[in-house]
Amino acid sequence: MKNQSLSVKLYDTTLRDGAQGEGIHFSLQDKLRIAERLDDYGIHYIEGGWPGSNEKDIAFFAEASKRRFKNSRLAAFGSTRRAGLKVEDDTQVRLLLEADTPVVTLVAKSWLLHVHEVLRTTPEENLAMIRDTVAFLKNKGREVVVDLEHFFDGFKDNPEYSKKCIMASAESGADWVVPCDTNGGTLPSEIAKITSEVTKSFQVQIGIHTHNDSGLGVANALAAVEVGATQVQGTMNGYGERTGNCNLTTVIPILQLKMGIRVVEDSRLAELKSLSHFIDEIANQPHDKRAPFVGESSFAHKGGIHVNAVNKLAKSYEHIDPRLVGNRQRVLVGELSGRGNVAYKARELGINLPEKSPEALQILEEVKSREAAGYEYEAADASLELLIRKGLGETVSFFDLIDYHVSMRRVSDRTYRVAEATVKLLVQGVEAYTVAEGDGPVHALDRALRKALAPHYPSLANVRLIDYKVRILDSHFGTEAKIRVFITSSDGNLEWNTTGVSGDIIQASWIALKDAFDYYLMKSQSHSVKAA
Repeated sequence: MKNQSLSVKLYDTTLRDGAQGEGIHFSLQDKLRIAERLDDYGIHYIEGGWPGSNEKDIAFFAEASKRRFKNSRLAAFGSTRRAGLKVEDDTQVRLLLEADTPVVTLVAKSWLLHVHEVLRTTPEENLAMIRDTVAFLKNKGREVVVDLEHFFDGFKDNPEYSKKCIMASAESGADWVVPCDTNGGTLPSEIAKITSEVTKSFQVQIGIHTHNDSGLGVANALAAVEVGATQVQGTMNGYGERTGNCNLTTVIPILQLKMGIRVVEDSRLAELKSLSHFIDEIANQPHDKRAPFVGESSFAHKGGIHVNAVNKLAKSYEHIDPRLVGNRQRVLVGELSGRGNVAYKARELGINLPEKSPEALQILEEVKSREAAGYEYEAADASLELLIRKGLGETVSFFDLIDYHVSMRRVSDRTYRVAEATVKLLVQGVEAYTVAEGDGPVHALDRALRKALAPHYPSLANVRLIDYKVRILDSHFGTEAKIRVFITSSDGNLEWNTTGVSGDIIQASWIALKDAFDYYLMKSQSHSVKAA
């Protein structure tokens, strides 16, 4: 641990830079919810958007002005005045003022290539644009952050001009000057060398803004901090244009836990995984299970040797305590597992299974056999628990299949085909025979199964299938390939996951459906249905 006395501010640009990522779309209400959550978490600066670019961002700042931010300072983003125009006459600058935020962040050019080819102006006019806009906003009482776009590329091309851009910002009163690795192509060693020179040469607070085009967004930001940068700009979950921005959900725990730089309260740090999932949920993005610190796999152990060691000493294979960032240790059971994995998983599920027992070995062999056939239990804990309990001789089946039949037919008054399923079961010693229609064969089978079970297990009316995934295994076998079905079920409060494998998608779905209902009924008997 080091840098105990160093203060680093977090600047979140998820709502502006992050929203430029492919597939990322935030509504006005989405932006307001995210801003409130970031404020609650303790982010120092929240960039709300560019009020000069679209009506939604103008509306966001109007709504945000009615809210009280407890921990964060809200920033409006825009550019320096246009070339050849007085700053007070620039509509875009006026909109920045009308956003009524305590902070304004300006993007300015610092690479002569952009000055000549993009702005189509002179180097001297570009410097004047920086000076005029910063001074104008400071005179209006704003805290001003200057993002020097393409700074590192510009510095390598012409260091003296890039330095003049910093000087123009600082002399005009900028509170922060933030060199940007806009193209994401600079190496950490270059970032460190250039940032070090900048921090030693100018009496202004220096930040860092990096992109992840080379997979170095986080590394580059940390390299800058190590040589004196005191503001880190980034986005939650690394959202951003192209391959994304510096990922704050990775930077935050590294700053605090690895570098000893306190950036949020410890209690808030423990909410990091929850925050990460919240942002993904609002953005309607799948969560990256392999994301450092906050991913589901961050502290997951599968290899038998690893699990054996973790059972004895967690830190032997974990670089931090997962609880510090709101995560948890997970032990996976699969073909690379040992009996320790099975015993650990059983304990996690509330089952007493000694590691050296013959039952543990038998269950392990069954798991390996099934995985060789295409099963995958890492994300199907409910199916795994049923398998373990069955291996221990417990009754985990609440009905038996006699037969089922599924057919498809075209109905003249509908524009799509209708599926029909018949199911014959033995339930509590009574034969049940039902027929149901559905929009597809699995839907029809699910409805027929529920219809047959309802008189005996009325609580199943609470259970819903909320996700259904199909994966083709060994696709090189063509139509002979096996199918793996993964189902997520819920009773309205809790969720559990089941899986089934077969060369027939209907049979694979049946196996997963049966596990889903058996699991719920097993847990219902003990009044303790829990998430799996």
